[in-house]
Amino acid sequence: MLRDKGFRRTVFLLGLVGAGGALVLYFLNEPVCYLWLLFSALSIAVFIGSTAHRYREIGALSAYLRRISEGDFTLDLRDNKEGELSILKNEIYKVTAVLSTQAQALGKDKRTLADAVSDISHQLKTPLTSLYVMTDLLSQPDLPDDRRAEFAHNIRSQLERIEWLVTSLLKLSKLDAGAVEFKREVMPVKAVVDKAVQPLLIPIEIKEQTLQIEGDERARFTGDLNWTAEALLNVLKNCIEHTPERGVIRIRYGDNPLFAEITVEDNGAGIDRADLPYIFKRFYKGRGAHADSVGIGLAMSQSILEGCGGSISVRSQPGAGTQFCIRLRHGG
Repeated sequence: MLRDKGFRRTVFLLGLVGAGGALVLYFLNEPVCYLWLLFSALSIAVFIGSTAHRYREIGALSAYLRRISEGDFTLDLRDNKEGELSILKNEIYKVTAVLSTQAQALGKDKRTLADAVSDISHQLKTPLTSLYVMTDLLSQPDLPDDRRAEFAHNIRSQLERIEWLVTSLLKLSKLDAGAVEFKREVMPVKAVVDKAVQPLLIPIEIKEQTLQIEGDERARFTGDLNWTAEALLNVLKNCIEHTPERGVIRIRYGDNPLFAEITVEDNGAGIDRADLPYIFKRFYKGRGAHADSVGIGLAMSQSILEGCGGSISVRSQPGAGTQFCIRLRHGG
């Protein structure tokens, strides 16, 4: 406090005014002079006391801010009194509450990132291990041609899996970063269904599954054709994977005054009730998941649809198949 030039200047001026007034009053009225000196001394004492109190309050605020900078957001500095310091305390508390929320969110993001890196590492480790093994086997000079062709095919399959995984993760990272600009175009729902189904016709044929499509060709939606088709494709891939050979996959679509809707239904093994709340969670693999399943397809579908202003829900029972319901912006 004594190092404060403003404080020293004010005390000096108060003392100067008191001494000057006392000198004048001494010649005019000596008793009043003594009263003036007493009043001046009391004024200086009150000023010094109030200033010391403010310095203590400011020191407490400084200590509080230091603890905040060290990551301690548990202190409550709110003050219901009147005055500038009380207002400042309340404003600092509000900032502290915001910083605390941001710190918690940042910590959650860090944990999510660490889990994602761990999951990605695990997903890449399996195909890479297979590639190393098959590469060593291919290097054997006495390997039969049929086995060599088989290993070459397996290597290609593993490389395709890694490529799909990396591509999907890049898409997810763009979605998470908000770097994707979804188009807002009015188009037929049938166009999305056709675009999503086309790449899956061969896998459906290989498993001898039946694909049934029905809907109102006049149905329209507002959104991005390519990204919406990507979301629907991932849902269909999930159904194909969990539907046995000669199973049935049904796609129905239409619209109403509120939204456009696409329903995908299969007669596969269904999803366990305990898994239902988590199937759209990234890298989650349910009890009935395929051995090669990564667990990002449905998560990507949800991210895409929510980014387009749509939604996706699921209903399922073990042994009774699964039904996905996709709702999109109406095309009116």
